[in-house]
Amino acid sequence: MTHRTEAATSRALLALAEARVPRYTSYPTAAQFGPLDEATYRRWLREEVHAPDALSLYIHVPFCRDLCWYCACHAKPTRSEERVRAYAEALQAEAALLAEALPSHAGVSHLHFGGGTPSILGPDGLRALIGTLRHRFGIRPGAELAIELDPRTLDEATAETLGELGFTRASLGVQDIDPAVQARIGRPQPTTLVELAVERLRRAGVREINIDLMYGLPTQTIAHVEASAHFAASLGADRLAVFGYAHVAWMKPHQKAIDATTLPDAPARLEQAEAAEAVLVASGYQALGLDHFALPGDSLARAAAEGRLRRNFQGYTTDDAPVLLGLGASSIGGLAGNHAQNEVDERRYAEAIAGGRLPIARGRAATREDRLRAGMIERVMCDFALDLRGAGAEEQSILREALERMAPLEAQGMVLPEEAGLRVTPAGRRFVRQVAACFDAYLAPAPQGHSAAV
Repeated sequence: MTHRTEAATSRALLALAEARVPRYTSYPTAAQFGPLDEATYRRWLREEVHAPDALSLYIHVPFCRDLCWYCACHAKPTRSEERVRAYAEALQAEAALLAEALPSHAGVSHLHFGGGTPSILGPDGLRALIGTLRHRFGIRPGAELAIELDPRTLDEATAETLGELGFTRASLGVQDIDPAVQARIGRPQPTTLVELAVERLRRAGVREINIDLMYGLPTQTIAHVEASAHFAASLGADRLAVFGYAHVAWMKPHQKAIDATTLPDAPARLEQAEAAEAVLVASGYQALGLDHFALPGDSLARAAAEGRLRRNFQGYTTDDAPVLLGLGASSIGGLAGNHAQNEVDERRYAEAIAGGRLPIARGRAATREDRLRAGMIERVMCDFALDLRGAGAEEQSILREALERMAPLEAQGMVLPEEAGLRVTPAGRRFVRQVAACFDAYLAPAPQGHSAAV
């Protein structure tokens, strides 16, 4: 390969890394959501929930004691116990309204608390809310109960409460263990606090531990990323996620506290992502999907090996419930391809519930074509392959169109067309969001609409 060809290839790879495309935790993505009225949502509940169906519940708690500067979630800082208590009461009231709107179902198989920092509800608030959910929906034996936690605020009493309530999995935000990097993202967190949090959870009976790491943070280097990955592996975490920092200060003004001139460029981000993967794979983890890792015995690794890996608003998951219901401000649910999102504004959310209304605000009704494309995108994102042997003419037409759009990726050796599908090569794994985007009928150039691909 000539120097000129190598330079052209390098520029093409960097352009792909810098491209802004959706994360495809749903299709159509939230960018295509529009106004959705409560009557339509209630009709979806009546028509799309069936007696044999298990439910998946996502509970969003938008509060943190302090807001980390890198955060791109619907979260806000508060020190008001009254504000948290009022929100917890609204969650219980929403659960009652939603349960009354549902036809018969088979109970909850997956329950995920996200945020924010859901443990801000405290032991009493968690007990009351879990009690309401058990009473209103029923939680199936063997259900997964998961919660996102901040190691800095997890005390002994909360850990013990999580164990008592039957939580099976906890996800801890670590991001980076270097104090200088932590200072530049507004999250000072000694490793001793993380170690103590893991110890408390395991002692309380919450055995399955997830760790979240990040690359692309201000002044972060390969050495920082490798050290953080080694630390996470030393904890014996069952799963890890390694996310690229998304600097979206136009949407999240608090990110302006991060000096954008200190952020690693696209080549450095690529190197950091690859360095983290190398450390984790050498430590015995299997690379799954775009950015997840799991020990071979973990259920996520087994699902990937068996072609059962799924992707939803929480990322990669084993959750195969046909119905996902969101509770809490900004939460999103999915029913047979239709998507519904609650009011994002905390006040409007509470006012709707106080008025006896489900606090739905936005969403999207799926067409048949949407559902077909969604299935293809999910398999590409989860399996790095798509096999449409035996599929109908409509699916084949979508595939042909996608392969035409995929020509630049094929030219870079990132994807290989096959007889009735495609395969993403190892070189293309990091760019699988671009492969998935070729199936997106709605995607338009949006320089500030999505995060960078890598």
